[in-house]
Amino acid sequence: MDFTLSKAHRELQEKAKAFTEEVLFPYEMECEEKNGISPETHAIINQKVLDWGFNATNHSKEHGGQGMTLFEQMLVSEQLGMATGAIWDAVPQPSYPMKFGTQEQIEEYLIPACQNKRRDAYAITEADAGSDPTQCLTRADKCDGGYRINGEKWYVTVGNVADFLLVHAHVDGDPNKATVFFVEKDAPGVSIKRTPEFTHHFAFKHPEFTFKDVVVDETKILGKVGDGFDMTKDWFVEARLGIAARCVGGAQRVLNVANEFAAGRVMGGRPIREYQAIEHMLVDMTMDIMAAKSLLYRVCWEISGNMSDRKLKHARASAIKLYCSEMVGRVCDTGVQILGGRGYMRENPVERLWRDTRVDRIWEGTSEIQRNVIGGQIKKRGIEIYTGWDYEK
Repeated sequence: MDFTLSKAHRELQEKAKAFTEEVLFPYEMECEEKNGISPETHAIINQKVLDWGFNATNHSKEHGGQGMTLFEQMLVSEQLGMATGAIWDAVPQPSYPMKFGTQEQIEEYLIPACQNKRRDAYAITEADAGSDPTQCLTRADKCDGGYRINGEKWYVTVGNVADFLLVHAHVDGDPNKATVFFVEKDAPGVSIKRTPEFTHHFAFKHPEFTFKDVVVDETKILGKVGDGFDMTKDWFVEARLGIAARCVGGAQRVLNVANEFAAGRVMGGRPIREYQAIEHMLVDMTMDIMAAKSLLYRVCWEISGNMSDRKLKHARASAIKLYCSEMVGRVCDTGVQILGGRGYMRENPVERLWRDTRVDRIWEGTSEIQRNVIGGQIKKRGIEIYTGWDYEK
């Protein structure tokens, strides 16, 4: 067993770091002050993503992506997570389940998405169905011409810039027939109900959509009727590990800024880093990041290897998302405290990351839901599923 990064891994890591600092950092304050980035800025970043070779890292080269392993994707996402305002979302990863589409769907949706020519948004959450998609009320009923979709979806991330949606709906209103449909955003009956404002100032929005008698052909089903939960779980695994990686990256930037400030800020004739109270804060931040990074790297390495158990991947992803999202909250809060008033200024990346990362304990499954998943797996498989090594049974 060797966790040493290969030369190729280190080069990828450095390339992603350079991309983040050179391409994304310059637009952070535009995003903060204008509550998003302009279409012109989006177009500039979109082209640079292609130029640098960071488009669709999660899809095969055959489909126009970069064909990276999950471990390699994590190395990239970790660096992207250092950018504030979620500008990392201008580096799109087309939804993983699209790889299971028909050849027609792959050509119509996946390949253009991998080429940054089209953008998808995954629509799951509803007013009364968040972390538990079994509670979704959006339904799809058989009709002449295919299926008629009715319902609402909330918090559809990047929905304002997406071209099409992957809509999680229940056929005949039956949760056992959960199904994912490709739906064009400009299809008759699809409309944006409203676009809420949030604590963060992210590059893109999270609008609410309504679907009123939206008719889609049977060929727009991803997989088959009843595959919805498996598709959504696959999406959750990738999304939760991506969140975890970005949390580690964001925490690292906060620590970098706080450590540099503590070394240069002089009080009582010496840098505040020499006071034990501050020193211990920096130590706690460092250990938090070290532990989170170790967990993240291990699980992504395992999944990139020979882990074939779908439920085990989901269970491990829940644990990593939980730990890393709570870790970054602690690190950011401590970073603000070390910087004092400066840490409360919007121009400071520590303050922005403090706000930006709060949502990581909520979206793609709250901390409480992650604990439910973890607890359920412990009951079914025992504690070794988390404390053991190479566990798969």
